[in-house]
Order: sequence, then C-alpha cells, then structure tokens
Amino acid sequence: MNVEVDGILAAARELKRPLTELRQLAFCFDGAGEFDEVVREEMISISERAIRQANDLMKLKKLEVGLFEMEPVAVRAVCDEVVMELRQLFGKQNANVKVRYKNREPVAWGNRELLKSIVWNFLLDARKYDNAEYHSTITVKGVHDRLLIGVRDYGPKLPESVWREMKSGLEIHPESIAMRPGTSVLSLFIASKFSKYMNAKIGAVRHRDGTSFYVSLPISRQGSLF
Repeated sequence: MNVEVDGILAAARELKRPLTELRQLAFCFDGAGEFDEVVREEMISISERAIRQANDLMKLKKLEVGLFEMEPVAVRAVCDEVVMELRQLFGKQNANVKVRYKNREPVAWGNRELLKSIVWNFLLDARKYDNAEYHSTITVKGVHDRLLIGVRDYGPKLPESVWREMKSGLEIHPESIAMRPGTSVLSLFIASKFSKYMNAKIGAVRHRDGTSFYVSLPISRQGSLF
C-alpha cells in the first residue's frame, strides 16, 4: 500500500504544475463571443478540479499516518464555504446551487478539510449537469445519530455497478464512468478514502432524472453542548 500511495503522490506532484499554468491561462483568456466564454469556463472547470484532485491525492499519505485531527465540524459552514468558492470561480449566474438545511444538530464529528474536499468534489461533478430548469442541490439533514450531506444532480442515472460498490461500502476504483461523462470516479475514490478515515459513509441514490451522492457523519454531541 505504501508503494501505491507513493506512486500516486509522485504523479500528483508532477501534474500539479502544468495544471496550475493551464488555469492561469484560462483566467487570462480574453476571447470575444459566447463560444469563447464557454471554452474559457470549461478550461477553468477542468483545471480547477484537476488541481484540487492532485492536492487531495497528496493527502493520502497523511491519512496513513493519521495527521488529520478529528474534531467537531460545523456542517453548514462547510457547505456555505464550498458554495461561495464555486460561485467565486464561475460567477453566481453560472453556479446556481440550491441549499436546503433541515438538520437540527449543527455539528458532526470528522475533519473539516477532508469533509470540504468531499462536498466540493460532489458539487463540482453535479454542476456539469445544471441547465436552465434544474440546478444542483445540497441538502443537510439528520438521520438517526448521523448528519447526512447530499448533493443532487440531474444528469444520467449512475451505473448500477458503481451504485452497488458504494452501497456495499467497497473501495471505489479510479476508472471512468461512460454513462456519466461529467462524473469523476477519481472524486468518488478520494471521497471513499476520506470518509473511511473519518468513520463516515458515502453512498448514492439513483433517481429517474439524476443521482444524489451523499456522505454521512456521526453527530458530535460534544459540539451540540455549546
């Protein structure tokens, strides 16, 4: 396992520099016309996701030695921060995200940095399927003794094989999903690693008109006392 992680870490470091340069070029792109703006937005989206995934892959080594501290995490604050960053990146009109908070308990037990990465990856994937009528949605609710953060999109239905892997708690492998080209299985792979570290669970619900990805964490009774 150490050799595998070391290889992933080295690859992530090599990829990060050209990706950063690509993102900078996209921000400087000054083409005129609607098509040029679409190209620019796509360049930013691809490079931003790839850079964040490279950063997340570089965290795998830290998971092995337990460098991420477990603590009470204010879940709504994490979701608000992800939505704000997404709107800053793409503009409010191009990142219309609905947010629904239904939770009474405000604090979960986990790691803020790892949880933020999971939500960001789910939401960035979901945004690929937004249109004029339907927008991706974040929902936070309490389910028994856990807080569940779900991200709903309106893309193609998740393949049953991937859905069964998530339902069974199996480790997701970083492969492509042909039926959902906007969804990165690398994101799901990262989410499965981070959630396992936090004693959290990830899963998916298949809808007729899309998919909901979720992560659920234990409620922090310690944080609720305050």
